[in-house]
Amino acid sequence: MPESSAAAPAPKSAPGDATILYTEKLWPNFWIWLVSAGFSSAGILMLAPISIAAGITAAVVMFAIISVLLILSTPTITVTASTLRVGRATIDRSFVGTVTAFRRAEATAERGTRLNGLAFLCIRGWVDPVVHIEITDPSDRTPYWLASTRHPEQLIAALEA
Repeated sequence: MPESSAAAPAPKSAPGDATILYTEKLWPNFWIWLVSAGFSSAGILMLAPISIAAGITAAVVMFAIISVLLILSTPTITVTASTLRVGRATIDRSFVGTVTAFRRAEATAERGTRLNGLAFLCIRGWVDPVVHIEITDPSDRTPYWLASTRHPEQLIAALEA
């Protein structure tokens, strides 16, 4: 499973909208899948005294459930000429203000001590960089969106295009 798909070389079309300028899927990293396999193996330990077959079956079922949940909860970031979509949230690009990228310690501070309680968050612990997207809509109480992205410079370039 690919980790992410960055901005495509040739823009794609979105139904009912303009051209897609940028798209990224925040797939879980390899180590997340290893941790999932580790948690799933607990099924073997729990049911091995009863039956090894039952333990292996439980581990496979638990890994399948965890995998489905990880895949279904993987957000997509999409930028078109008129909209920005992060996860399930969509905003008109005319209401997007300053966009700033943060990495490492600065990204940790944005997700922690500098976080505004009214901000919209779409962050994933396995993706370090985040972008701070200012919202300028006067009728929206949300001051900014904070979103994880593996390619902050490409996302910023698409939003400034």
